[in-house]
Amino acid sequence: MASSSVRALRRGASACQAQALDFLVRGLPASRGVLDPYLDQHESSSGVRHAFNLATRGGTPLVVKTAGGLSAATGFIVTIFGSTGMLGRAVVNNLAKIGAQCMIPYRGLEDKPRHLKVMGDLGQIVPFVCNIRDDDAIRAAIAKSNVVINLIGREYETRNYGFEEVNIDIAQRIARISKEHGGIVRYIHTSCVGADENSPSKQHRTKALGEEAVRQEFPEATIMRPASMFGYHDKFLNRFATKAKFWPNVPTFFDGKTKVQPVCVLDVAAAFLAAVKEKEGIHVGKVYELGGPDVYTIHELLLWMFEVLREKPRIINIPLPLAEAVSRVREFFFKRVPVPLPQLWPCYRHYIDSLKVDQVVSPDALTFEELGIKPRPLGGLATEYLFYYREGGPHMGQFRL
Repeated sequence: MASSSVRALRRGASACQAQALDFLVRGLPASRGVLDPYLDQHESSSGVRHAFNLATRGGTPLVVKTAGGLSAATGFIVTIFGSTGMLGRAVVNNLAKIGAQCMIPYRGLEDKPRHLKVMGDLGQIVPFVCNIRDDDAIRAAIAKSNVVINLIGREYETRNYGFEEVNIDIAQRIARISKEHGGIVRYIHTSCVGADENSPSKQHRTKALGEEAVRQEFPEATIMRPASMFGYHDKFLNRFATKAKFWPNVPTFFDGKTKVQPVCVLDVAAAFLAAVKEKEGIHVGKVYELGGPDVYTIHELLLWMFEVLREKPRIINIPLPLAEAVSRVREFFFKRVPVPLPQLWPCYRHYIDSLKVDQVVSPDALTFEELGIKPRPLGGLATEYLFYYREGGPHMGQFRL
C-alpha cells in the first residue's frame, strides 16, 4: 500500500476507522520502507514520533527516532561475531532491549545460539552458521548491517585455532571486509587489559598485534579492553570456586601477588551499548580500558572468595619451575597426538606468563568515566552465583557469618 493510498483512506474514513488504520500501519514493520513518508508526518497522541532512519551504505552516523523498547525499530542492524560467549549474551541482550536487530553468526551446532533467541522480539535475533575463515561468509554476515562488533577471542589455544589466527588473522579479516562494505558506521573490536607487543604472554602479544591490524584496516574502529570479567558464566571466579569445591587447595603463582582489576560483565556490555548508541561519533577511533573500581592481588581475591563461600582459605603456591615443566610437556604433545589433551589448568604457559605482569587499567587510559558508566564493585548481586559453591547449599557453608 503506497503512502498516497494511506492518506486517501484516512481522508475518507471516520475517526474510528482512521485510528484502526494507524494501528495497522504501525503493526506492519515490513511496510515501513513504503510508508515512511506517511509515518514521518505522523505523531501519536503522546507526542512520540514513530519514524526511524537506517544508515545507508557509506552513510552518516546513526540517527534514531524512536521511543525505544524491545519492539522498537531503531535502525540498528548489528552483526556480532563471537556472540555465544559470556560477554556476547550480555551485549546481545542490551542491543535487543532497544529494538536492534542482531545478526548472530556462529559455528558448531544449531543449539549454540539458542539462548539468545529469547532476548529479542520475533525476527530480531537472527542466528546463522558462518565459517569465519571464509571471506564470502563474512560478507554475507554483515551484508545488511550498519554496526559490526567482534567479540571473538580465546583464553587458550586449541588444535584448530591458535592465538595468531584468532587474535590477529580473523580480527584483520573482519575489519577489512567491514571497511569494504562501505556502510558500517560503528565497528567495535574487543581486546583485553594488558595487551602489549612486549608482554611475556603470547595471548597479550597477539591481542596487541590484532589491535594494530584492525586499526590499519578500519581506522575508525573503537577498541574495548576489558579486564578480567566476572559474571554468572565467567571463567574467572567460577574457575577458582570450582577448584575450591573439588580440590584440596586452590593453586596460585608468584605467591598471588599479581594485581587484577575485576569488572562486571554487565558493565562491559553497557560500554558496548554506549559506543553503539552515541550519535556524534566521539568514541570512534578510540581505545577504552574497562576495569572495575577496585584493584586486588590474586591472593586477596581468593581470600574474599573463600569468605563468600564460608570456608577457611585453602591456598597453595605452585613453584614456577614445576608449573613450567608441566606446561612444556603439554605443549610438546599438543599437536603431536591425534586426540585432544586435558587442559591442565592453571598450568598453561601463556596463563603463567600473563601473571608476570599486573593486569590493571593504565593510568592515562580512557575508561568507563568517558562512556558515562559507573562500574559496580565486586560483590552483591553480581557474584551471587558463588553461593551455589557453598558446602551444603546456597544458604549453608562450613560456618555462618
